[in-house]
Amino acid sequence: MDLLGLHHVAIICGDYARSRAFYTETLGLPVIAETYRASRDSWKLDLALPDGARLELFSFPGAPERPSRPEAQGLRHLAFAVADVEAASAALLAKGVAVEPIRTDSLTDRRFTFFADPDGLPLELYEADQPAG
Repeated sequence: MDLLGLHHVAIICGDYARSRAFYTETLGLPVIAETYRASRDSWKLDLALPDGARLELFSFPGAPERPSRPEAQGLRHLAFAVADVEAASAALLAKGVAVEPIRTDSLTDRRFTFFADPDGLPLELYEADQPAG
């Protein structure tokens, strides 16, 4: 099997309108498509990431909350690569998003920080090399 990369990450939100605003306005992700499925009473929002991967937001009535702290088995967090973690952190803070203090990974010597989406899903900003070009 030859995996080509990450295609998408799917997130079920507790409040679709609030999560839609967070991911499109606060994080600035462009909408690819938005679909309402009447048979499921569910929205699906496809969002584009600059590297070609996607985020899919879903609304499902009555979906249970996912435990986040203490950390549970399964998805730990979703990390976004940024060129400057300090600038990205400041941009989130300016929009009223709580951001943890910037730290340095002792293994990679890269700077990173965490914040959360409206449902408490841990999100990371990870300072990565910019692509050559």
